[in-house]
Amino acid sequence: MAEVPDELITLERSAEEERAKLAGLTGDEYDTQWRRWREASQTVQAAITAHAEAAEANRYELEQAVKKAVRHAQEDPAGD
Repeated sequence: MAEVPDELITLERSAEEERAKLAGLTGDEYDTQWRRWREASQTVQAAITAHAEAAEANRYELEQAVKKAVRHAQEDPAGD
């Protein structure tokens, strides 16, 4: 797989940040945050699909590369 575009990494990171904000929420706060996460997730999924189609790349492999790049950056203490 070719290098993962920074835009996709940024979008995935944003979706993960929205997901993390769900921790400890209940009721209406949880529902509101869940919608934010869902919107962010839909945005990254659409961007991955569009990029894969434009690059004639395997969409699944691209998505996995994006997720791996985000996880790797989060695990790297020097990455922050």
